[in-house]
Amino acid sequence: MIRLFLLIVVALVTIGCVAAPEQPLTIKSTQSPTDGDSREPELTPTQHGVILSWVERLNEKRYALRTATLEANGWSETRTVAEGENWFVNWADFPSVIALNDGTLAAHWLVKSATATYAYDVNISTSKDGGRTWSKPLVPHRDNTLTEHGFVSLIPLSDGRLGAIWLDGRNMENMKETDEHAPASESMTLRYAAIDANGNLGDETQLDERVCECCQTSAAVTGNGPIAVYRDRSATEVRDIYIVRQVNGTWTTPQPVFTDNWQINGCPVNGPSIAADGSRVAVAWFSSVADVPRVKIAFSQDSGATFSQPIQIDDGKNVGRVDTLLLPDGSALVCWLSGDVDGGEIKVRRVRADGSLGPAAVIAKTDISRSSGFPRMARRGNQVHFAWTEFGKPSRVRTAVTDISNSQ
Repeated sequence: MIRLFLLIVVALVTIGCVAAPEQPLTIKSTQSPTDGDSREPELTPTQHGVILSWVERLNEKRYALRTATLEANGWSETRTVAEGENWFVNWADFPSVIALNDGTLAAHWLVKSATATYAYDVNISTSKDGGRTWSKPLVPHRDNTLTEHGFVSLIPLSDGRLGAIWLDGRNMENMKETDEHAPASESMTLRYAAIDANGNLGDETQLDERVCECCQTSAAVTGNGPIAVYRDRSATEVRDIYIVRQVNGTWTTPQPVFTDNWQINGCPVNGPSIAADGSRVAVAWFSSVADVPRVKIAFSQDSGATFSQPIQIDDGKNVGRVDTLLLPDGSALVCWLSGDVDGGEIKVRRVRADGSLGPAAVIAKTDISRSSGFPRMARRGNQVHFAWTEFGKPSRVRTAVTDISNSQ
């Protein structure tokens, strides 16, 4: 009888120790600060809130870059960074606004340099008064070619400078727009420059001599320095995700995050996303080897020097357009666009470094057209905020939020 009693107790204890299934994230729509015909949002966390930036169409020719900050009492007033009639506005190559360590805001947008479709320059401006006034725009590249310069990632460097990474087409100046098989010497490059607090531009550095022409870059700062990920392009048209790291002031030789061996004769317009916290790094990306679309994530515990085997996080048909961020417990959130021509959904799910996945949650219904753009997210405390383009006439930037403390 005693033995039976002990067995029952052990069984009850064992049952009580089994973890309850992880609950899906609860997504709640929020009031967006945007007004008018808005699109191409970007979200960036700061010490005091979350910055939302977006492009607003003023008329058939004129656009503006606007920004607002979500603070404790709600959204701040909307402010205009810049506006113009000669902008390059594109669903995949969009502006951004970030905060540096001293509170200075930095923004970038794209301005046409000639009538050719892909002739445009990066413009960067800073504000030291919370976005009320902005400095005269600075162009971080000095080549003066009438070629593509875009897909920018801005990062706040630990020494107070602003880092900029972009795709640079200066070597493609004499190419036709339809020529996709040029040698490395005439290909798109990846470049970097830093700007100090006085607006002085440091020397440019070429990080990779041949990269995919129109996939987004993504960059972050680890405890050991800045890192960037992007889609590479080999001589045999393999377009996998690569990483470069700045170690002791010098950029490393590019290395693959993982060798998917995705061979594709054209740019998929589907860049990676990187997040860093100290030495922890997560990289999410889209790949479609053998025409099987997948969204993956890989973790690093050594500032991006090495990565784990990738974890597949999608739950079926998807078109990528990923974003990722790290959570305090070491897990990550990944959002992506799922669906087909009949309809789409923006989804998000939690993934842990051991490969365990939380249930996928739907942020919003959408479609998979280019005009739906790229969903973005940012975390402040236990709240994760989302922003995306709801395509229409006019288009609208929509926002939502989830509390990650409820899904621990």
